Amino acid sequence: MPLHALTRHRPATALAATAALILALSACSPGPTPGTAGTAQSAAASDMPSSHVHGISVNRETDQVLLATHDGLFDVTKSPATKIGATNDLMGFTAAAEQDVFYASGHPGPGSDLPNPLGLIKSVDGGKTWEQLSRQGESDFHALATARSGIVAYDGTLRISSDGKTWTEVAAGFVPAVLAGTPETDTVLATTPDGLQRSTNGGKTWERLTTAPIVQFAAFASGTEVVGVEPDGTVHHSADAGNTWTRAGRIEGRVQAITAVKGAEGKPWIWAASTEGVVVSTDGGTTFRPADAA
Repeated sequence: MPLHALTRHRPATALAATAALILALSACSPGPTPGTAGTAQSAAASDMPSSHVHGISVNRETDQVLLATHDGLFDVTKSPATKIGATNDLMGFTAAAEQDVFYASGHPGPGSDLPNPLGLIKSVDGGKTWEQLSRQGESDFHALATARSGIVAYDGTLRISSDGKTWTEVAAGFVPAVLAGTPETDTVLATTPDGLQRSTNGGKTWERLTTAPIVQFAAFASGTEVVGVEPDGTVHHSADAGNTWTRAGRIEGRVQAITAVKGAEGKPWIWAASTEGVVVSTDGGTTFRPADAA
């Protein structure tokens, strides 16, 4: 879809954000962006286990930080990073409600015996081994989210599933960069160049949130708390599942993935993987510091 079709009748600030998001979505090798005051640079990009991070997950009970990457799954809680399981390009990655349960998709890597594309796969042991659930050899889900009623995924077609095995196609009319959900509710968000889309029924129907910022990344910290990040790293926080937003700080470098967990006093903890490394905020996104210094 041409840029002018996406940006007609939008204010100048929204046009700039839309253009940046389109460029971000089309970039294969993202480069760093200049930092700003109020942010902290983490470990150099050379310290990251992979140059392509597709997902990040934090265990609320153990504080374990996992990166789903082009080169497999890594535990980056401590340095150096520890490889978990076989090498698979985990293009899509999302955590379930249960401890150590993950869903993923993408492509097999060296040493992996999984089909290409992976379809939907599931791990119940923290990523050490994977079970093939559905659409093996058919789907590479670049966007995945879990909701209370099941899974929402995008492989060129938006699909929903209650069990990860049988799927229903959804005529959404948009291409999501990221799908964000939470097992606590059936609210799901989709980031797009034309604005944030929201479903309140597990992905069956959608509406565009016209008052939301144009964000490339989104993550739920709880059933109602949401974090959004613009292509330039600007962070926003919503306490009402995306209805209203408050601007916070900014993440240094080109952001590749984010996640969030509930914090104190309405200030979620936010982790981000960027070209500068892994950073964390404990004040709702106002400031960030290297995750290994948290």
